[in-house]
Amino acid sequence: MFIIRLSKIEDDIILSLVGKEIIEFSAQASQNGEFITVTDENINCPDIVQAFNIMAVLNLNITHTMIEGGMYQGKVKAKGILSVPTVYKDQEEFTSGRASIEQLVEKLDSPLDADAFADKGVYDVLIIGGGPAGNSAAIYATRKGLKTGLLAETFGGQVIETVGIENMIGTLYTEGTKLMDQVEEYTKSYDVDIIKSQLATGIEKKELIEVTLANGAVLKSKTAILALGAKWRNINIPGEEEFRNKGVTYCSHFDGPLFEEKNIAVIGGGNSGLEAALDLAGITKHVTVLEFLPELKSDQVLQERAAKTDNLTILKNVATKKILGQDYVTGLRYVERDTNEEKHLNLEGVFVRIGLVPSTAWLKYSGIELNERQDIIVDKFGSTNISGIFAAGDYTDSAYKQIIISMGSSATNAIGAFDYLIRQ
Repeated sequence: MFIIRLSKIEDDIILSLVGKEIIEFSAQASQNGEFITVTDENINCPDIVQAFNIMAVLNLNITHTMIEGGMYQGKVKAKGILSVPTVYKDQEEFTSGRASIEQLVEKLDSPLDADAFADKGVYDVLIIGGGPAGNSAAIYATRKGLKTGLLAETFGGQVIETVGIENMIGTLYTEGTKLMDQVEEYTKSYDVDIIKSQLATGIEKKELIEVTLANGAVLKSKTAILALGAKWRNINIPGEEEFRNKGVTYCSHFDGPLFEEKNIAVIGGGNSGLEAALDLAGITKHVTVLEFLPELKSDQVLQERAAKTDNLTILKNVATKKILGQDYVTGLRYVERDTNEEKHLNLEGVFVRIGLVPSTAWLKYSGIELNERQDIIVDKFGSTNISGIFAAGDYTDSAYKQIIISMGSSATNAIGAFDYLIRQ
């Protein structure tokens, strides 16, 4: 046991941040070491820095040092770091990219086992998903007096990787991480049981609705709301996996500053692709956007901005074939679809932005009805074909995919769950 005795005030602060289970787990972690986190002044990496700071406070055998990469660029270049934050344990790379304290503790020691969830009891409503839709449902359900649980593999969802948000009514401009930090604070002001970094692997309607987790635990609830969101789609070409975090990345917001004055490519000319390209054009030497279709499908306002950006080139009707490199990315091979002519780009970074894939694969044998795109089919109340199970957000069969629409539809879900319960 390597516990630092905290004052009640300190204990309450940390408890509000991470929860009792993680405090105990961090304090008792069997592995110890010296951790160094490399971040950047232009990148919002508070979660992972805060996580290691908390673990260092709780465990005397853990130390943590943060290196601000913008001030110590030599250290970044010497280690060939192309993704931040990057964490080293005892001088060896431990992890890279965004991570919560729950995920880091599991990687450091071992995952929480099923016994950690034995005292959860029965929820009135269990929400699966920690993005805008899931949090909106949690707030509305709790306001109805329902015992509410929120299960999230990654709290904040895909939105935390969104750079600029300019269509949130009442807010001229915000960013994904900032928005979801505010949402989390708001959700925590209500009596919601937030369960982070746990993956749902199955759902079944019995006497109650039972949700099975990857660690074997089973959570029980009278109703469930699926707010599953999505993950970035891989392009699935040679070199993508080989050079992941070695020049291949998916987040311009986090990793963009590491490609300062370098030639890079963005694969995908939709809204997310052009938003990333415009963001990167202000940092990098030159950005080349590769779009598979003959015409861009992105919003006109983004296309107009791109046309006015001198160091941004858009290639349409091209197919990316291979990412090239040795230790790191050095180039990209593509084909012009109308002529089949193969061409080569010399570059040092590839940002993949070809859209999202729904997080619904685990529902395949649940009995919940999906359409051909693997979206969940719902009625106007947000109910699936299984009574008591609702769904909201981008990956239902809703006509449009927007943050504000997902929040509204999940509020409908929560009210629908309440109405369902009072009629039982």
